[in-house]
Order: sequence, then C-alpha cells, then structure tokens
Amino acid sequence: MASLSRGRTIIQQNLKITQLGKRGQIDEAIRVFNGITHPNTVTYNSMISAYAKNGRIINARKLFEKMQSKNLISWNTMINGYLFNGQVDKACELFDKMPQRDHFTYALMITCYTRSGELEKARDVFESLPDRSNIACWNAMITGYAKAGRLDDARKMFGGMPAKNLVSWNSMLSGYTQNGEMQFGLKFFEDMEEKDVVSWNLLLGGFIEVGDLDSAKEVFAKIPSPNVVSWVTMLSGFARYGMILEAEMIFDQIPEKNEVAWNAMLAAYVQNEKIDMAASLFNRMSQRSAVAYTTMIDGYCRVGKLKEARDLLDQMPYKNVGARTAMISGYIQNNIMDKARWVFDRTATRDVVCWNTMIVGYAQCGRIDEAFGLFEKMEPKSIVVWNTMIAGYAQVGQMEKALEIFKNMGERNVISWNSLISGYTQNGFYVDALKYFITMTRDGKKPDHSTFASTLSSCSNLAAEHIGKQLHQAAIKTGYVKNLSVCNALIIMYAKCGKIFDAEKMFEDVDNADVISWNSLLAGYALNGCGQEAVKLFQEMEDKEVVPDEVTFVSVLSACKHAGLSDAGANLFEHMTRKYSITPSCERYACMVDLLGRAGRLEEAFLLIKGMKENVTVEMWGSLFEACRMHNNIKIAGCAIEKLLELEPHTSTNLVVLSNMYAELGRWGDVERVRETMKKSGAGRLPGCSWVEDRNQLLVFLCGDTSVQSVENSNMLFTLTTQMMDMGHMPAMTSFCLDSDN
Repeated sequence: MASLSRGRTIIQQNLKITQLGKRGQIDEAIRVFNGITHPNTVTYNSMISAYAKNGRIINARKLFEKMQSKNLISWNTMINGYLFNGQVDKACELFDKMPQRDHFTYALMITCYTRSGELEKARDVFESLPDRSNIACWNAMITGYAKAGRLDDARKMFGGMPAKNLVSWNSMLSGYTQNGEMQFGLKFFEDMEEKDVVSWNLLLGGFIEVGDLDSAKEVFAKIPSPNVVSWVTMLSGFARYGMILEAEMIFDQIPEKNEVAWNAMLAAYVQNEKIDMAASLFNRMSQRSAVAYTTMIDGYCRVGKLKEARDLLDQMPYKNVGARTAMISGYIQNNIMDKARWVFDRTATRDVVCWNTMIVGYAQCGRIDEAFGLFEKMEPKSIVVWNTMIAGYAQVGQMEKALEIFKNMGERNVISWNSLISGYTQNGFYVDALKYFITMTRDGKKPDHSTFASTLSSCSNLAAEHIGKQLHQAAIKTGYVKNLSVCNALIIMYAKCGKIFDAEKMFEDVDNADVISWNSLLAGYALNGCGQEAVKLFQEMEDKEVVPDEVTFVSVLSACKHAGLSDAGANLFEHMTRKYSITPSCERYACMVDLLGRAGRLEEAFLLIKGMKENVTVEMWGSLFEACRMHNNIKIAGCAIEKLLELEPHTSTNLVVLSNMYAELGRWGDVERVRETMKKSGAGRLPGCSWVEDRNQLLVFLCGDTSVQSVENSNMLFTLTTQMMDMGHMPAMTSFCLDSDN
C-alpha cells in the first residue's frame, strides 16, 4: 500500500511539474522537482519539457545529461525543446547522436527543418525514413511545404500518400487557407472525404485572413457543432477589423466561456485600444491567468499608461517572463530605456523573447554598444538576435561590424542574408549588396520578396538596368513578381534607368497598387522630366480615391519644377495644404521656391520664403539666388546673398556669382565691394574644385590651376559646355568666373 501511495504521489507531482511549466511558473516547478526524493524518468522528462517551454534550454540540457537512464521519450523531449526554442542546429546534433529513433523523432526533425525554412534538408530526412508507412511524417512534409507557400509540392506529397487520415486532409486545407487561396481551399473543403470541427475552423480562419467577413459569417453559421476555437476565431476576426460591437455579441453568445474566450475578448479590446473596456472586463474575470495579466499590461503600454501597467505588474501574484517582457517593451516603445533595463535586470528567468526584446530596443534606438553587451551575455543566442545585431549595426552605418556578426553566425536563414543585403543598400554600398545577393544564391538560400526589393533598390541607385532585368526574371520564376514591395522596387528601378515605358507597364501590372506604387511612378516621371504625365497621374490617383502623402507631393512638385509647370505646381502646393492638410516641410518649400524661381516668378518665391516663420534653409535661399542669376534680378539676389552669408559665412561660391552679375551690368564699385566682403569673411581661401568622369577616369578642375593637365581638362569642359548650349540644355553664359586672386 505504501509503494502504491508513493507511486500515486509521484504521478501527481509529475503532472504538477508539467502544469506549472505550461503556466510559466518555472520557479515553482523547480521547487516541486527538487522536493521529489526519487525522481523517475517521467519526472526528468516533465522537468526538461518545463525548462524548454520557459526558455531555459541550457538547464534542460544539463538535466538531460544528468539522467542516468534515458528512454526514447527523453531524447524526443530534448529535441522538441530545441525545436521550441528555434535551435535547429542543436536539435540536429542530438538527432545524430540518438541510439534509436521512432517515427515521432523523424516527424520532429522534419518539422524542425521546415520551420527554419530548410525544406530540402527536411526532404532528406523524409527520404531517409526506414519505413514510409507512418502518416505523421507525410503530414509534417505537407505542412512544411504549405507554410512555405510551395503548394504544388504540398499537393504532390498529398497525392503520393499511401494512406491519408483526417490530419492529412486538414494539413492540405491549411496550406490553401494560410496562403489566401480561398477559391481552391473552398473546393478542396467541399471534396474532403471527412471533415471535423478543425476543418471548419481552418476554412473560417482562411476567410477572415483575406478579409472576407461575409463568407466567414456564412461558414460560422454552418458549423455543425462549433467549439470554443470556432467562437474565438470569429470573435478575433471581428476584432481584427475593428468591429468591436460584433465581437462583443459573439462573446455574449458563447455557451460556455472558458479562459481562452475571456482572454480573446480582452485581447480584442486591447487590440482596438479600448483600454477602459478591457479594464472593466479584466475586473469581472473570476480567474486571471498570466495571459490575462500580460494582455492587460500590454494594453496599458499601447496607450502610454505606463504607470498603470507597472502597478498591474507589481500586483501579479506571480510575475512571469511574458508580463515582464510586455512591460519592458512598453518602456522601449516610449524610449525609456533605463527603466526597461531595470525590469530586465530583475527578471530572474529570461526566455528568448525577453532577451530579444531588450537587445532589439537598444539596437533600434541606436545604442548598439549596449545591445552588443547583452548579445555577448545571452546564451544560447537565437537566430533572431543574431539577425537583430546585423540590422542594428547596419542601422548605425557600421557595416564592417554587421559583416563580422554575419560571418560568426553558426546558422543563417533568409532574414540573416536580407539584414546584411538591406544594410549595404541603406548605407550606399550598392555593389556589395549585389555581391552578397549572388553569394546568397550560391549558398543555396532562396531569396524572398525582401531580398528582391533590396537588390532592386541597389540596381536603381547604380542605374544597372541589365542586372535589374535579370532580377526581374528571377522574381518571375520564384513567384515574387506579384509581391507589392517587389513591384514597387521594379517601377523605381526601370524609372531610374530611364526606361519610363517599362516603369509604366510595371505599374499597370500591379494588382493592388498602394500609395507607394503611385509615388514610385510619380518619382519616375520627376526623374525623367515628364511633368505633364506626373500631373495627369496625380489627377488619376485622386479619381481612384488614393490618398496622397507627403512623398507624393515631393515627386509631383519636382516633376512640375523640371518641366517648368509653375502654375500647375503652385496649384498643387495650395492643394496639399488646403485639401489634405499636409503642412509643407522644408523640402516642399525648397521645391516650390525652385519652381517659381525657374519660371521667373521671383517676387512670389521671395514672399513664400518670407512667409515662413522658421526653418528657412540654405537650399531655399540658394534656389532663389540661382533663379535671380538666371533672370538677372540684382535686387532680390542681394537680399538672398545677405541671408546666405548669415547661414554660410565662409562659402564663396554665391559671392563669386553675385560679383559676376554686377560685372555684367558694369557696376564695378559693387564688384569691388563684394570682393572686399569675401576677403573679410575669409571666403575663397581654398580653391574651388569640380570634376567630371570621362572613360572611367575622374578629371579634376582646381580654381587657379595652370598646369598642362588642368588646361586640357578645362578645354574639355569648355567643349562640353558649348555642346550643352547648342543642344539647349543650359542658357548661354556671358559672365566670366572670378577666383580669389583675379
């Protein structure tokens, strides 16, 4: 009887460890484990699982190594722990050491690889199966292909199965619904040999995912016996699209509200920033789990109520890592990094998400040294945090460090490559971006939409049309050509390469053009001097009720400027402020000053600048002064020079031009006065420098240089200038250039 009693006790204790691990109460689980005098294999397996599910994978491995007798479940539990924590390489290492394997082991490894995007390695494991009769391994491969969007491969796998069960049908259905293929998904659902509530829920979730709430409501009404997942899926669908009243109606109709239902309604309020309603619901809950507390803390942080969030965290009966991480995230979002670090330092049990949140916070606010300090302490390092460090160093322009981190990674995924490639693109190292794109493909990694968007951006800035076209073909072959970010990048690429017709064609092929798509083509028109086309496209944009943003007006005003459409530009400038209530930025003002100045409307340009209360820039006065030079308006030019001298007292270029203008009018006294101003201000002491590229050589011109090479360079410049005048690309120049001595 005593042994039977001890047996029941240890079973209860094992079950308690498992439950505590699931609830995130890892410290309590450790206490129970340490209190067991004679732990059995099940006890060890339960504790390993509890450690792994709470991010303490090193503790899990130490306990695993300590076990004197490991069974197959022990090995599978440890591999599953690595899978849960995203450590595919460690899982593979353990898989190779296993004395024996079962079908569950193989299914775990297939899942391991598919989750990390290593589908070919997953297929290798599948092919190595000693017996392919186990349906679970087939289902794991179908799920992997489906999640990666490779539906053709999933269909082939499904069709080749020796036998199918309900999970197989649901796995294939999930592939359709997760990838938004609802037409095929619905037909597949109707043809299914058997269905259960999971099948109905997958179809319901699929329609919600694509925003078809009418079809979702029809499906929900037809579910024979909806379970709590059905109710919660519909509730969450309404909440996702801001239909909070409908979500409340669903919540009220749920026959038996369990913890999941209450938490779903709470999340719905938080998601829609109805924080007072969320607080009211939270107070009504008879049992509040760690999930409810975490959701509520996150809700307060979202609306900036950090004190309330912190008070709630302090009131929690047990402060799990999820709630602490939500608080850390709240402080980071409000740029209160010191308090975020304070909470982080006092979090005894940190999981991967907690570490990542703190490191990402430092990286995003530019405190990369502190991010690196935590990165070095984090063990084990998740692939997410490696990628974060690459992106963080790229953000602050330290590409050498970003590359060093990249090279030190044990395992890389497509995000790792994208972080490096986009970093090179953002920092102007366009050739390096293309170089690592090629290296990525040679390494066997398949580019995604982000990869194509970054590399196409590099092609745009290099005007590398030939490479851009090759990337276009690669995007077509891989199926990413329909991705909106790739389409927009292609529009810009063709426009910057001077292929405006191809840019227009690309724009026409976009299925769901967003404001970035329109802006991309407008920028293309501006770059290629197509002012009329830009104005027409802007009108079409308004007709289709696409709301323009600041970037839209920068592009269309720039196009008007280059085409000399001063009236259209002035109307658009007024349109921007009156109709769309967009406050013109300095960039927009500078563009407008330039536009009016080029058209000879100097008084209007001058009054526009004078009307600005603050933030008048050198570029604005410079544009006005240049316009005065073109139209020979000495009066306004003098005013512009005074302002330029205030802003840039040591710049001589504008004084030289003003002196030339006086010289053309024969006002030699004013010429002398300007030269005296130059001497007093110290401007013009360094020789001016210009350069032009010819046959891959850089020809440099220094003011006052009388060397043979300089004379040859000057002759070439004179020839180019004459040709540009003859072709009408610049006005005839009668003024002469003064250096500081002559």
